[in-house]
Amino acid sequence: MASDTFRFDRFVLDPDDRHLRRDGVPVEINARYLDALALLVREAGKLVSKDRFLNEVWRGVPVTDEALTQCIRTLRRQLGDDAASPHFIETVPKHGYRFIAPVDRMEEAERTEGAIAAEPSPAMLSPWRDVLLLGGAGTIGAGFAGIVGGLFYGFAGAAHPLGSATGGASILLVLLWLTIAAALMGGAGVSFGIAAAILAPARPWMIVGGAMGGLIVGGAVKLLGLDAFNLLLGRSPDGITGAPEGMLLGAAVGLGAWLANCGGDTRSLRRNVTAAAAAGSAGAIFILLLGGRLMGGSVDQLARAFPGSRLRVDAIGGLFGEAGFGPVAQVVTGGLEGGLFGGFIVGAMVLARRRL
Repeated sequence: MASDTFRFDRFVLDPDDRHLRRDGVPVEINARYLDALALLVREAGKLVSKDRFLNEVWRGVPVTDEALTQCIRTLRRQLGDDAASPHFIETVPKHGYRFIAPVDRMEEAERTEGAIAAEPSPAMLSPWRDVLLLGGAGTIGAGFAGIVGGLFYGFAGAAHPLGSATGGASILLVLLWLTIAAALMGGAGVSFGIAAAILAPARPWMIVGGAMGGLIVGGAVKLLGLDAFNLLLGRSPDGITGAPEGMLLGAAVGLGAWLANCGGDTRSLRRNVTAAAAAGSAGAIFILLLGGRLMGGSVDQLARAFPGSRLRVDAIGGLFGEAGFGPVAQVVTGGLEGGLFGGFIVGAMVLARRRL
């Protein structure tokens, strides 16, 4: 009688045919470790003791506890799991392990169909579709962060009450669209960098992916922006947000995505968004402490570079007793920017991950 075939997350395990596939692609795993995974999956949700592993996987062969530890460590690496925040294999200290991901037993018809096709079906394997979905969701989330930030800076930057002069409304709209555009471009780079890193077996690559995406987009946007100012006005402002800020903020959002476990457990949206917002806020404040600028600082720098400009955010500094957009205002608004950016991006990606 053929053994059951199991599907969990993006994996299919067939203990009888001795294979494990991720998105239809074979995962290399030795026979002993495959037996251990099969035992865990068959007993999904239940504690599997160390004695059961020794009896049913090693079949009485004398081994040390380190052999089992190494087996679980390798399985986690192959599954892309994290011992600190597990999505698949949970450690029960001093007792054993438990498989915690939902498991479906495939019907015989499904199993037969899968055996007929040597190549995986498009519906079953689509890692790059997932990258597009997650990256697109993160970009949309960044756009919403831009709306919130743009309204904040727009109201602060309007030189007159909106009801008394058209100029105030114009400034609001200009800053709103400017902030949304910057958020969308930066969000796209960071989101797709993180989404591509989710394909890697080690989730800390999300930090690298976010940093690289932010670096590329930040550098490109600054270069194009400076060229545009030079072409239109004959000069350009110094010190606006660019590649270094994009890299550091992208790394912070990548850290938030890793803490939120975008590649795996997405059960607690509030916890995940909070972790990402905290990481983004901390990264933004770190950028400012190093002398960098974010959106608020860039707007202030533009206003200073062009004295006739009505784009002013000095009113924000007044809330903290500063004559202009001083260091306290920059740190507070920067932390808000980073928190919104990280929270909205990761929140949108978590919601998209739930649909996969």
